[in-house]
Amino acid sequence: MNLKCQNEYNKKVFKTCGITRDVSVINPTTGEVEQKSIADIASSHMARRTFVGNLYNKVQDPNLVGSLSGHKEGSRAFARYRTINIDIKADLIDKL
Repeated sequence: MNLKCQNEYNKKVFKTCGITRDVSVINPTTGEVEQKSIADIASSHMARRTFVGNLYNKVQDPNLVGSLSGHKEGSRAFARYRTINIDIKADLIDKL
């Protein structure tokens, strides 16, 4: 399956599952913020970012998650996928 077909399939799956909430996106032409259904912008890249972010929140080991997702150690691209949220910080404090 090529990437275009995969992305169209992802959009159909989102719609079938009722995942249609509106999200803010920036129009690349105008630079304006617009509201679109998440099902209309679903893509394989969004799925990859979500997978990496969710896995990192569970495992909290950047080397393990980066390796599993095909990133080199110290990858700047991998660093953009993950965020350190307040729950991760609280868990770390609890471990002290």
